[in-house]
Amino acid sequence: MGEIRKRITFHGRVQGVGFRYTARLAAGSLGLTGWAKNEYDGTVTMEVQGSEGMINKLLVRLNTDHFIRIEWMDSEEIPIREDEKGFQIKY
Repeated sequence: MGEIRKRITFHGRVQGVGFRYTARLAAGSLGLTGWAKNEYDGTVTMEVQGSEGMINKLLVRLNTDHFIRIEWMDSEEIPIREDEKGFQIKY
């Protein structure tokens, strides 16, 4: 199965709880690429690329963290990026 890329906006207790760092560590261990960024409205935006199964594993990992509380997510599939390496935290 091929790669997909998703843009996801996370709502809930997702800032100030290590969300982006947890995402970077988990994404790296799952072979995913992309980035995560805090937004001014208290949400976190993430673009993540890889197999759908690995992206789902990342979401499970984020949702079972003791400090992070995801209340809901807005998600859309977007075009993949061929040139991306690794998972970054954007500031």
